Amino acid sequence: MAKRATYRAEVLENAPLLYAPHNELGVVFLFAHLAKRWRLRIETIRQGFPDCIAYQKVGGREKRIRIEFEYKARNFKTHRHSASKCDWVVCWENNWADPPRNLRIIELRREYGLGFNVWAVPVEAFRAEWLHGGSRWSWSVPPQGHEGDLLIFYVKRPEKSLRFVYRLTSDAKKKKADWKKGMDHFAGVQKVYEMRSPIFLEDLKSDRVLSTAPFVRGNFQGRNRATEYWPYLYRLILRRNPTAARPLSKYDPAALP
Repeated sequence: MAKRATYRAEVLENAPLLYAPHNELGVVFLFAHLAKRWRLRIETIRQGFPDCIAYQKVGGREKRIRIEFEYKARNFKTHRHSASKCDWVVCWENNWADPPRNLRIIELRREYGLGFNVWAVPVEAFRAEWLHGGSRWSWSVPPQGHEGDLLIFYVKRPEKSLRFVYRLTSDAKKKKADWKKGMDHFAGVQKVYEMRSPIFLEDLKSDRVLSTAPFVRGNFQGRNRATEYWPYLYRLILRRNPTAARPLSKYDPAALP
């Protein structure tokens, strides 16, 4: 007898679908119920690229919108679609860091109350002192970062621990970096909580679930999306730091839709 799965998809509130979709068909179904919000009239949905042709009411006229459906936004690039022949990518999760400028990415999870992402971000020890001393900064963030997302800062050597929780106060914007050559993405960030009892890398590696997280296995190299692991991180943070319950209450997974 097959073992029954321990976990299930996220439950959606005020949605025509009970659970969060796990494929492109679910994305199409949910999009159909939101089309009116964007003042769209659908002309056709088809199997060929682009998947959908719609018209949007704009200033007394209708603008043609070419739409491609993907479960994850970056699949558009994986499938080698032409950005010049498409206007919108409608997806459940936006995991595409650098989409072409002409493409509008519609992330449906935000439309159904699952709107914030959690990012695990490494920081050098000397910069961690800035995070300790201040509460608001302009910081280098993931390109997909949006206002309301959480940043969990991992302090690198010698500490090797999660210590700070910040939130984005603006969307990520590409700007010239003052600490390296070239451009980077920046956003305003504000401190939510500083852990008196940090969570060390060895603690994460000994946890049954968190040890499987790519950002743990990779020793926090790069800026990683940690949203699906947030319930486990949240519980671990509170277990070590009971005073975190109040400042993190807005992000309590049990209270989210």
